[in-house]
Amino acid sequence: MTIALIGFAALLVLSFLRVPIAFTMIIVGFFGMVVVNGWEGALANVGQTAFDSSISYELSVVPLFILMGNFVTKARLSEELYTASNAFLGHLRGGLAMATVVACGGFSAVCGSSLATAATMSKVAMPSMRKFGYDDGLAAGSIAAGGTLGILIPPSVLLVIYGILTQTSIGKLFAAGIIPGIIGILFYLAAVKVMIKIKPELGPPGERYSWIQRINSLRGVWGVITLFIFVMGGIYGGIFSPTEAAGIGAFGAFIFALARKTLTIKTFYQVLIESASTTAMLFTVLIGALLFANFINLTNFPDALLEIAKNFMDQPQLVILAILITYVCLGCVFESLSMILLTVPIFFPLVKELGFDPIWFGILVVVITEISLITPPVGLNVFVLRGVLPDVTTSRIFKGVTPFWIADLFRLAVIVLIPSLSLWLPSFVK
Repeated sequence: MTIALIGFAALLVLSFLRVPIAFTMIIVGFFGMVVVNGWEGALANVGQTAFDSSISYELSVVPLFILMGNFVTKARLSEELYTASNAFLGHLRGGLAMATVVACGGFSAVCGSSLATAATMSKVAMPSMRKFGYDDGLAAGSIAAGGTLGILIPPSVLLVIYGILTQTSIGKLFAAGIIPGIIGILFYLAAVKVMIKIKPELGPPGERYSWIQRINSLRGVWGVITLFIFVMGGIYGGIFSPTEAAGIGAFGAFIFALARKTLTIKTFYQVLIESASTTAMLFTVLIGALLFANFINLTNFPDALLEIAKNFMDQPQLVILAILITYVCLGCVFESLSMILLTVPIFFPLVKELGFDPIWFGILVVVITEISLITPPVGLNVFVLRGVLPDVTTSRIFKGVTPFWIADLFRLAVIVLIPSLSLWLPSFVK
């Protein structure tokens, strides 16, 4: 127990010293293993973990979904999604911010990356909102918050990783993320509405479209809808596995980008390089997290947690509350992927022992992780926007996203109190 706590302390210290989280976990995991199991066992563990992760068939779904998302981005589907959302909502006060949230939700359905969604939508939505005099805080906040939907609405890379770590059906996890994702969009729209109610000058009304123009704007989003239905429908119907679906989705996105003439030799090369770079980063973090988890498991720390949890068998909700509070605290230090890889191997046996559904817990983990993407001091989506919008200060963006993460807390409470919102759709998946 003491060795495990020292390991966590070392992890935090190295993180505060700005050592990349992947190498932090590798260093602490390796030397922790040396202390517990000796040099020979530690070296063998490093080699075996890296080898097994690299050749894992299950993990091949990750680079394929990343590739699909990058092809979709190059096809400029984000522009059509924003145009369609703007046609229906833009004439309202705060309507352009609402349109941004809806477009982010749609783009997430074929992208699967929060950071990519935020970065892409900022280029599309920010100029339009500035044109109509929107407050930079509200504009940037709606983009940063809308981008978080990319890790919940399927296909979600984080849900894939959670499914692999816990041996939970990825298809059912994808289905479970749909209703909470829609609830997230509705809560974000409500957050915009409340902000505009308090300060109407934050979001002036935009241009009003006729019904003919609105219907015509929907023609541009057929690609997103088709790709989503084909990929997700195949998984839900049991026609093909998530890995096969990712391959089909990547090929479909490639064909779609070709058909729209947005894919040149140069952009194709860029897509491959970006996909390989992102995949390498994810796998390095994954290997580091597995090494650290192996070290923690050898210290019997999870078993100690289980013994403590048995004292709360009559009130298991208190354990869930403690876990969620832990995630909120970790979100101030770690980014989303590292949080999930670090904590799920420790918390999952505990949650399973208490009788909670692993699919429901997976959605809880991703939603609480979404909140960490827009909360200070490490909100990654905020810093992505800061890089894309250098003239908007970090404090201004954090101020703009505050109503959205408050809305996320309400959504988290709803999902905790009504598990059927996450479990109804998975019951229909073959």
